[in-house]
This record gives sequence, C-alpha cells and structure tokens, in this order.
Amino acid sequence: MSADSPLIQSLRTAVAAAPQDVPLRLHLAELLLDAGAADAAVAEVAVALQHAPGDAQARQLMSRAMGVPAPPPPRQGFDWKAAEDEIGDAVPPRFVEAPQVAAPLKEAPLTEDGSGDPGDAAAWDVEVPGAVRLADVGGMQEVKDRLEAAFLAPLRNPELRRLYGKSLRGGLLLYGPPGCGKTFVARAVAGELGAGFLSVSVNDVLDMWIGNSERNMHEVFEEARRQAPCVVFLDELDALGGKRSRTQSSGMRNTVNQLLTELDGIDAAANEGVFVLAATNVPWDVDLALRRPGRFDRTLLVLPPDAPAREAILRYHLRERPIEKVELGKLVKLTDGFSGADLAHVCESAAESALLDSARTGTVRMIGMPDLLGAARQIVPSTEPWFASARNVAMYANDGGQYDDLVAHLKRKRKL
Repeated sequence: MSADSPLIQSLRTAVAAAPQDVPLRLHLAELLLDAGAADAAVAEVAVALQHAPGDAQARQLMSRAMGVPAPPPPRQGFDWKAAEDEIGDAVPPRFVEAPQVAAPLKEAPLTEDGSGDPGDAAAWDVEVPGAVRLADVGGMQEVKDRLEAAFLAPLRNPELRRLYGKSLRGGLLLYGPPGCGKTFVARAVAGELGAGFLSVSVNDVLDMWIGNSERNMHEVFEEARRQAPCVVFLDELDALGGKRSRTQSSGMRNTVNQLLTELDGIDAAANEGVFVLAATNVPWDVDLALRRPGRFDRTLLVLPPDAPAREAILRYHLRERPIEKVELGKLVKLTDGFSGADLAHVCESAAESALLDSARTGTVRMIGMPDLLGAARQIVPSTEPWFASARNVAMYANDGGQYDDLVAHLKRKRKL
C-alpha cells in the first residue's frame, strides 16, 4: 500500500474531521509507517501524543517510526540473582561489612543552669540580629511613633529612663486584623534593638505529656536569657494565654500560669536584655491576668496598611513580575482597607490572569492595569469580618479605655 492510497486519503479526511480521535490518528500513522512514509507517521504520532502523552501504543509507534528499539516492559519484581550476576565482583557488597563500633561519646558536665546539655543546643532557634528595621516598614507612621514612645525611646536612653523613673517592666501587645504585618513589625523592633529574635507559637509550647508544656515555656525564656539581648515574640497570644475561665484543660491553665511567672520576672537582673512582644487578632480573648500592669499592659493597634504602606507592598510584590503602564496611585486608592496579605493576593491573581491569557493566545503579554484592577475588584478585604467583631467589643467592652485607639479608628471610618 502506498502513501497515496484511497484508504490512507480517506483516513486523512476522517482525522481532519475529528482531530482529537487518538485511536483513529494512530491507525493512520501505522498505515503510513507500513507504506514507508516514516516522516508523515512521526508527525501524526506527535499530534496524538499531545492529546494522550501516556498512550503506550503511541509511544511504541514513535519508537518504530524513528528507528529506536522499544524499551522492554518493566519487571514485576526485582531479580536479585540477575543483579548479582550483572555486578559480579566490581562493587563490594557493603551491606555485609562488619559494623563499625562508634567510640563512646564523652558527656560534657552540665552547668548549674543546665546549659551544658547537648539536647538543648537546637531546641529553640534564635534568629541573629537581622537587617530589618522600622525604616523598612512602609508607611504605618502612627505605629512607628507609638513604638518609639512606648518601647524604643526608653531603651535607647537609659539615663533619661532613670531620670524620669520609666520602667521597662512588662511587654508590648500588638493586636489588629490578620495579615497586617504584626510579625514583621516585631522583627523590625528586634532589628532596631540589635537583638536576636525568638518566635514562639502554640505548637512550639504545647505538649501532650503532663508538665512538658510548662517546661517548654520556661525553656523559651531561659534560651532568651542565654542569647540576650533577645526579643521573645509570642505569636497568637490568645492561644498561648487564653482565658483560664474558659479552659477545661488543666495543662493549658498551668501553661498560662507558667507564662505569668516568666513575665513577672522580666525586670529581674537575670532577665536583663530580654524583651517580650506578643501578637493576637483577638485581645479580648487573652487572660485578664496577662493584661494587668507589669505584664502586657501596653497595647498597640496595628491597622491595615495606609496608602504609603500599600504602595510599598504593591511595589514589593510586583518588583520581579513583567508589568507595563501600571498606575500604582489608582490601585492604592482602590485597595483601601486591604491587608498586606490581600495586596499580595491581588498581585498573584493579576499575574495568573496574564499567564493564562498568554497560554491561550500563544503570545506572552505583560501584566497591565486591567489585570490588577480586575483582581482588586474581585477580592473582598479580609479585614472586614474582624472589624465587625471588634466593633461590638469597642462599643460594649471597652473597660478602662484599653480599646480607645480602636474606637477612634472606627469613628474615623464611620463604622461606629
């Protein structure tokens, strides 16, 4: 049969009418290969493999058309005898060598505080003083000013602190909607102090065995004392120090008690250079004993990024992406109330839209304002549910004025 036979021509017509019919195309390719038209057969099989990359018949036909021997079928099990005959004496079987007996380790004597225990060496990772400073936090000038007044200025000026009797006792609690940079601000504070950064979450502390959670909490602060100056950052304080009246677990209550004990010793001589910061989305769920003077008595509301901060965040997430004719000012106005995580999602969604469009058309195009504006209009700010809950707290549970800054913000935004 020749490549121009009526049967092959009919099959070509049928394949053109049903281009996704893989078996029909493979039948045409097999007839072309039998007729000596290997190049035409390769072209047909290549199209078939685009529709069905794992088709065994298509792979076999491609191997025949290109003159490559088909690979042998895989064996059901490993033939140890065949492997032994193939290798022979070329490689000594190391798995039958006599085991090496390791020399006994010399145990270093423990110091009085237990720091000589090799098991404690990598228990908690303290990040070395980093390059992140408050100047790297875009916008949020009000947060920076409050940090400077409540925390950083007394630390930088010990003489003035002593003159005015300013106490460093207690920690600083950052609260606000999720995704607004509380952890980043804490790292920046550590950078300003030139201190190490030890981040602790509930998963790092809680343990199923009785007494281990309290011990873990104590070891966190012991490690910070050894690595001083060090910032201890307690993430999700509501989980680590939730209200004991709502906790059924005695282990959880004991963990909160241990945290209270550690905080009470913050201004002791042994704790010099240990600074405690914490973050929570729901400060009203934190145990009241943690909020009394001398503990987390200073609070700082971290709101969604303002306009300069939103511009800085958008620039950061678009810096390595192909963009053209992007008006950041227009995008910044449209994203009022967005968290930092929301802004990152806007950039990701815009990039995805441009990528899919490029894949469909076959022509790579840049990310433009229509992509970014479309993504921003489809995203509902994740901070809205938080403000809905916070509004009730600000109206009915603002005892002692601890949420006055939240009340002021809600009034500015006409949400109260």
